Amino acid sequence: MIDPIENDPWAVCAEAGMLAVAQVENLEDAAPLANALVEGGIRAMELALRTPVSLEALAAMREAQPGLLIGAGTVLNPAQADAAREAGASFAVAPGLDGATVRHCRETRFPFAPGVATPSEIQSALALGCRVLKFFPAEFLGGVHGFRAINAPFAHLGARYIALGGIDEARAVAYLAEPAVAAVGGSWIAPAALIRQKAWSQIRENAAAAVRLAAQRSAAK
Repeated sequence: MIDPIENDPWAVCAEAGMLAVAQVENLEDAAPLANALVEGGIRAMELALRTPVSLEALAAMREAQPGLLIGAGTVLNPAQADAAREAGASFAVAPGLDGATVRHCRETRFPFAPGVATPSEIQSALALGCRVLKFFPAEFLGGVHGFRAINAPFAHLGARYIALGGIDEARAVAYLAEPAVAAVGGSWIAPAALIRQKAWSQIRENAAAAVRLAAQRSAAK
């Protein structure tokens, strides 16, 4: 397993339980989005690197809300990982498993969670030293029942997962109840349509509702 990292972002993600997941198309929306999420109580998020302004947006969000833990999503290669870290990302995640990126991030001590969808990918990720994995696309893979079946042979190894993909507010409850799920990625909190509309108050309300949902898990422990 990867050596412990000071100020471990995975510990923050696990404590928060809920990650906002979003992408920014217009740079001017970056700071207002960060403000709305933090005002709603969100502590950590994944910003997908899927638009031309993604890295600039990440930096702008970090500047607007230094206390918001921001991870870069859709990191597909070592160069993207380095660029995300330079822009201010505290961690990175990917939709799939790329050994070169995993090894590079380990060498540079940049927290990275590869995406896994099969037992073979989980086994490969664990062999590469990963301790946090992205279970994606979660609902397409059978939801919570699929997750339990796929993770069962590896549960004793202590891997933790960020579940993401097709999960809505109602489905998030079941994932949060799974001991191996560190956090759930909430793409419903700040969907692209609301960001385009600059519906910051609605995003703030969605964030607050998601935080309350995650708090139920903490209360149940």
